[in-house]
Parts: sequence; structure tokens; C-alpha cells
Amino acid sequence: MAAVGRPRRSCLAVPGSSVKMLGKAQGLPADQVFLDLEDAVAPLAKPDARKNIVAALNEGDWVGKTRVVRVNDLTTPWTYRDVIDVVEGAGANLDCVMLPKVQNAGQVQWLDLTLTQLEKSLGLEVGRIGIEAQIENAAGLVNVDEIAAASPRVETIIFGPADFMASINMRSLAVGALIPDYPGDPYHYILMRILMAARMHDKQAIDGPFLQIRDLDGFREVARRSAALGFDGKWVLHPGQIEAANEVYSPAQADYDHAELILDAYQHYTSEAGGRLGAVMLGDEMIDEASRKMALVIAAKGRAAGMTRTSSFTPPQQ
Repeated sequence: MAAVGRPRRSCLAVPGSSVKMLGKAQGLPADQVFLDLEDAVAPLAKPDARKNIVAALNEGDWVGKTRVVRVNDLTTPWTYRDVIDVVEGAGANLDCVMLPKVQNAGQVQWLDLTLTQLEKSLGLEVGRIGIEAQIENAAGLVNVDEIAAASPRVETIIFGPADFMASINMRSLAVGALIPDYPGDPYHYILMRILMAARMHDKQAIDGPFLQIRDLDGFREVARRSAALGFDGKWVLHPGQIEAANEVYSPAQADYDHAELILDAYQHYTSEAGGRLGAVMLGDEMIDEASRKMALVIAAKGRAAGMTRTSSFTPPQQ
């Protein structure tokens, strides 16, 4: 089974140029918060945004949240200083660095080596700071397998829809939404390609943002599509989207209870006390090793979400 890793059902974007939003984000129920130095920050505001982010990481209360900083992509003049300033200033309070617009494995390896040098020079545990790789153009998608395998630091592969749509000349301005003129889901191949690369290399897969922030029904519809495929979470751009993301990317209570029941039943029936059976009936359902693997995925997602089971397995009396 692919690793569940840190909970990332909701990944909240927060511009590093806004001290007010950096403060507010600390009290919101998002699984992950990424403090942004890229698209959400104007070029002239980037130096001050780095300072804001360092202060927020060091002085803020981020308990229960994965702390991530999105730096600028490697085609810009800001990336090196983003990484140096943030890690030197707040490396002990940073979980991951997100690298946008990744096009090949070499870009991830550059970040890996830079983080290693910084960790060594700062006396931090080498390898502790993870990497999140964002796929935002055709080159990145074509090379997504090598990107996912580029470093053991890579924790997630993320779909960046806006830049991706522009890079392939997609005729739509509705980022993350379906296109009425297309008889299907235009993002299905992209999402599945990212998901396959992520699972092949035991990484998490994260869906990108839905820009119509007041359309919660639209957000849920799009989120359910990637959740159904197996994605671990989705970006949220507004506090109002957090609850919906946490709900959509968690199992339903009945599904979580059933998964735990399958695991308990299978463990019992394959044991000496249970008769060393490989396939048995659980009510009207046959369960076997494949059932166990499927149940383990749902159970792991529920446990990561902090869910509590409401039923238990009782072995039959002999």
C-alpha cells in the first residue's frame, strides 16, 4: 500500500506578503499550510515576504499542521535566495519546501543538494526537510516518473492546473472546473498520470486549486473526482473550502468502520484460532487478501484523519 504520510486533505495557500493572513492561517483547521513566495507575491514584495514567513514560522503556533514554504521556480532569479533565507532563518520549524513548475529530475536534485548543505551547516538533521514537487506544464508531466524518483525527500506530487492549462493552450479560463465543450473530464489523464507516478514511488498525490472560492458546490464536485481516483488532498485558497476538503478526502464513517471490520475479521480468520482460512464470508461479503489490502487503504486514511470507529468485530463462538 502507498504510504499515507502526513495528513494533507486540505492544503491552505497563504501569501507571504500578508502578515494578517499569515496570522489568521494558524487558527484554521487545514492539515497543511503552505506559505507562498511565488505567484501570490509580487516581485518587489518577495524580499519582505521571506522575512514575514521566517517570523511566522518561528513565532507562530502551527501545532497540528504541516508547515511548507513554496519558493519560486528555478527559471526565476529568486529561488536560491528563497531557499537560503527561509531555511537559514527557520529551518528548524519547516517541514517541506514546495518547488513549483518542476520540469525534470535535475531541478529536484538541485533542491535536495542545497537543503543537504544547509542542514549540515546549520546542524539540522539531514534529510528532515521534505520536498513537494508541483507539476505545471507538459514537460513536468512527461517527466513525472523521474521527478517522483529524484530524491527520497519528495513527499508529494502536486497538480498545478492554471499554469498547466496555459502551457498546453487549453481554451478555458475556469481553473479547476470542467469545460462544457468537452464531453468528459479534461483533467482525468493528467490526474491519473500524476497519481500513477506518485504511487509507483510511494508518494502522496495532491490536487490543485479551484479558483471559484465562493462556489462550494463546484469545489466539492471537482474534489470528489480526484478523491475517487485516490488523491490524498487538495489545495484550498479560502478558509471556506477547508471543511469541504477535509470531508471529501476523508472516508465516510460507514466506509471507515467497514474497513476496520474487514481488517479485524481477516486477521482472526487467518490465525490459528480462526481456522487459518484464506477466504471467508463476512456477512454477505467474501473477504480475502485483496480485500485486506483495499480495507487497509481506507482504514489508513481514516486513522490519519483522526476518525474513531463506531463498531467492532466479535469472533464467532466455536
